[in-house]
Amino acid sequence: MFETLGSLTASPWIYALVALSVVLDVFLPVLPSGVLVITAAAAAAAAGAAGPVQVPGPEQVPDILLLLVIATTASVLGDMAAYRLGRRGGARLDRAIARSRRLTRAQERLGSALARGGGALVVIARFAPAGRSVVSLGAGKTQRKVAEFLPWSVLAGMAWAGYSVALGYFGTQWLGTQWLGTAVSIVALFAAGALAAFLVRRPPSAPAATPAA
Repeated sequence: MFETLGSLTASPWIYALVALSVVLDVFLPVLPSGVLVITAAAAAAAAGAAGPVQVPGPEQVPDILLLLVIATTASVLGDMAAYRLGRRGGARLDRAIARSRRLTRAQERLGSALARGGGALVVIARFAPAGRSVVSLGAGKTQRKVAEFLPWSVLAGMAWAGYSVALGYFGTQWLGTQWLGTAVSIVALFAAGALAAFLVRRPPSAPAATPAA
């Protein structure tokens, strides 16, 4: 798998593949969008530069800044596509949400969080497996305004893309080997996902009781 991804990073098609994977994994969370971003960033680090560098043959490694912009933009576009789907609703979507305690609970938490003017849940859920799907669909289903959801989606996309790119790039630089940097970075990405999943599932803390006079 790593060999196949390694050959793709030498082609401009890596940008299209990253964008498509990041957009679609809001609907298909099994897509390895984070792995693609990390592998591409690791390839840039292994080349010893953060921009397009000519290597033997016609190939060139990804530009690290362009990779960051594409991953962030694709993340937001995918979020908004799921948000629109949730906003339109439909009997089938309603039944799916009603059958899922996870979706129902996430809807309730998200609605109250956005109503209070905070959307940290959107950012945290971006790292959790399927959390992005649950939050984006939930925001649409609860009829949250675009102005309430979009800024947090942008922040979540920037945080996720920045974390993934930084893992692949700096991990490879520090470890000195592309395959090792990529492997360690993927483990770190999954660890962040596990922590995010724990935080998303954790019930919100009850407000502190007001002391009696």
